[in-house]
Amino acid sequence: MPNVIKHHHLEAGMSYSAYRQRIDDLLAQGKTTGPNQSESYTKYTELNVRRMRRVDKTTKLQPELIVQLEKVNQPWIWVLLTEGWCGDAAQSVPVLAQMAEISPNIQLKLLLRDEHPEVMGAYLTNGGRSIPKLICLNEELETLGTWGPRPEAAQQLFNEFKERYGEKFRDHYSEWSEQLQLWYARDRTQAIQQELKQKVEHWLAATNS
Repeated sequence: MPNVIKHHHLEAGMSYSAYRQRIDDLLAQGKTTGPNQSESYTKYTELNVRRMRRVDKTTKLQPELIVQLEKVNQPWIWVLLTEGWCGDAAQSVPVLAQMAEISPNIQLKLLLRDEHPEVMGAYLTNGGRSIPKLICLNEELETLGTWGPRPEAAQQLFNEFKERYGEKFRDHYSEWSEQLQLWYARDRTQAIQQELKQKVEHWLAATNS
């Protein structure tokens, strides 16, 4: 894959704290990130702020994951596509930020999906613009791999739900969102941690071979 992500994207990238501040600032104006400024999207964002606070406070990284992250011995850039209204992002972005903090060689850059369509377009999931999407780059901005938009078990739940309702999926979105958030509450970030441990191990093998 050609290097879609350029240095100007990295310059536009936010830290996790800056991302959280931007969401708070927009909510203070009754807004959220992205072009859709509906009341429902603002309410989703308000819920997500509470979710992110909870994940920040309760997440404890697995020792095995920490060991893998501490092995990163070359500069990596984690580009994370997200939006403030996204329920999956609220559950995953905080723990991914904690992971990035473990290694001094991992630089985290958050990009808003709808402000960078050219980046999102290069990292689709089954043809869709699903977020969050984590892209791991090396120092030359070459893609080592990706993760997202949600843990495999949650994705399977999504696939089953969508198969059940087909074209009427959007009519049942509230039901889906409730089931998804219940799954995240029960999982307590364990699935994403396990998947990232495997991803980091694979990316390390690719960079050190």
